[in-house]
Amino acid sequence: MNVVTTIGQVREQVKAWRQAGYSIGLVPTMGYLHEGHQSLMAAAKKDNQKVIVTIFVNPIQFGPSEDLASYPRDLERDKIACEKMGVDLIFCPTASEMYDANFNSYVDVNGLTDALCGKRRPGHFKGVCTVVTKLFNITQPDRAYFGQKDAQQLAVIKRMVSDLNFDIEIIGCPIVREADGLAKSSRNSYLSECERSAAVCLYQAIECANAMIKQGEKSVTVITKAMHNLIVNQPLAKIDYIEFVDLASLTSVDRLEQDSLCALAVYIGKTRLIDNFIYQHH
Repeated sequence: MNVVTTIGQVREQVKAWRQAGYSIGLVPTMGYLHEGHQSLMAAAKKDNQKVIVTIFVNPIQFGPSEDLASYPRDLERDKIACEKMGVDLIFCPTASEMYDANFNSYVDVNGLTDALCGKRRPGHFKGVCTVVTKLFNITQPDRAYFGQKDAQQLAVIKRMVSDLNFDIEIIGCPIVREADGLAKSSRNSYLSECERSAAVCLYQAIECANAMIKQGEKSVTVITKAMHNLIVNQPLAKIDYIEFVDLASLTSVDRLEQDSLCALAVYIGKTRLIDNFIYQHH
């Protein structure tokens, strides 16, 4: 496995692979890798002859009061996780390699970024779309893999790829969970022991919603209220949002009469966790 830090090194390797006729899968990450990331690598390995993992904590997707400085980083541990999954190349650039002093070009997707996390983290998706576009241009993959846990991000990237005619297949992979249901996330490392126990309330709220839907409940207000009540019973939890949106347009829905996404963001102590599930209308 090769670990490189410059754009030139990646381009050289990609060129050689292309000349040899290899297909390339890309897994973009911010590092501090866990089993969720490894499931993306496994999918990339299955579909492609070569796999690139990028590890880059992207400064332009963090707001001024967000956790850029404290975001967990451990490159040695990440290398082991990638090696285990048979990754061919890790690209871990510095911020100055990705953004020179005069950097001034951004990619912004409108509409889909108006709701959910986009509404609460202004500029976040502009930063995500810009870095992902750059990574696509640098690595020239056939396919790129993203987790369903960041459902809005996945929808935004699919829209961007379609709108800008990138010749790349975007593949969403299922959420990977801990034994008690908590979605795996690099930010889980921030949680103290009692916060970690409290964090399971997100999954409990999802389970509660799914049970109500199974029993025929279609009113978003009724389901959201039950989820809300369950989470506020947990003293360490503070709800940022619980929303049901149309799966394609990410606009709010009042009743479950089409394919919908239920997304939630909850602070456990100071740590903001997200989770979601998809309702498929039959």
